[in-house]
Amino acid sequence: MGEYLAENAYGFLPVPVIITEPALGGGGGIFGLFLHETDAEKEARRKLALESLDGGARLIPPAITVAGGAATENGTWFAALGHRRTWNKDHIRYLGGIGYGDVVMDIYDDFGGRLPASQALGFETQTEGYGVIQKLQFRVQDTPLLLGFSQFWTRTEVSASNQVVDKIFQRVLGKSTTSSGVGFVAEYDTRDNFFFPTDGYQVTAEYMFFRDGIGSDYDYDTFALDGQVFFPLSKQLILAFAGDYQSMRSDDQSLPPLVKPYVKLRGISAYRYQDDYVSAVQTQLMWRIDPRWTLSGFIGTGSAASESHDLYEHSETAYGTGFRYLIARRYGLHTGIDIAFSDEESAFYFNMGSGF
Repeated sequence: MGEYLAENAYGFLPVPVIITEPALGGGGGIFGLFLHETDAEKEARRKLALESLDGGARLIPPAITVAGGAATENGTWFAALGHRRTWNKDHIRYLGGIGYGDVVMDIYDDFGGRLPASQALGFETQTEGYGVIQKLQFRVQDTPLLLGFSQFWTRTEVSASNQVVDKIFQRVLGKSTTSSGVGFVAEYDTRDNFFFPTDGYQVTAEYMFFRDGIGSDYDYDTFALDGQVFFPLSKQLILAFAGDYQSMRSDDQSLPPLVKPYVKLRGISAYRYQDDYVSAVQTQLMWRIDPRWTLSGFIGTGSAASESHDLYEHSETAYGTGFRYLIARRYGLHTGIDIAFSDEESAFYFNMGSGF
């Protein structure tokens, strides 16, 4: 597969999308993964791949284009086009995407902390619209540090299956809503592979401003800090840790339901635990049985609260196991399945990459 992707100028990897996210229900679709390289880049990757199993995978990642769509049983569907590219020996990075979709999702309300997060009342919402995301980063000299700018824009229509809630949405949010923001991003990245790292770490911080002056219907700020670290314990064992912290600050109490951050862990439904402050930490142990197959076990805990100092007063835990198969050795591209459990549910996920 790696040779085909490298040698065929129009070659691409068809990636079947099998959706098992509990918040959306079962579903699927397909995306095309295109890897773009010059003849010189292909030859360099081919030579290194002949010298070692992961030699080609340690080079600068090629330009990537992804396009496709998917749908689920609860009525959710989406289509998207994305592109990632680097210039000047990875001293400039660009990431951009555009998409359109109709997302049906349960949103939970704890009524300002009056109810425990596990007993929050849920109601079904439907968010339909399109959006654009862009990120441009510049490397500081020859260090692992990259600084840059980010941009996010969406225009959506929000409704609810509950007639009372739907009337509130229409009165408060109007027929359609626009979120438009710009921000700053800093990233420190020493990982040995973009697709499936086994050594090094990455830390990313991003602060975004959403204001009326740049086309947003609402004024709010978001901050996200996340990181991953990989420790090779031996040739077969890799210990990994990941964590993230998200916050949102606004004087506006009437925001679209998908704006607030939520706990992101395998085994917990997306947007199940959502508030102004969110944090999650997890660890994963990977066992490389042979150059193609890797088994893993993971556990994580997350918390959502209306104030940062209340984080982890109540928390949710999820755990599970999975595997990865090296499908394109030249690029270090892995695919596989994770099975995860929490107190409320269980789920399995089809993943491309390390899984975090």
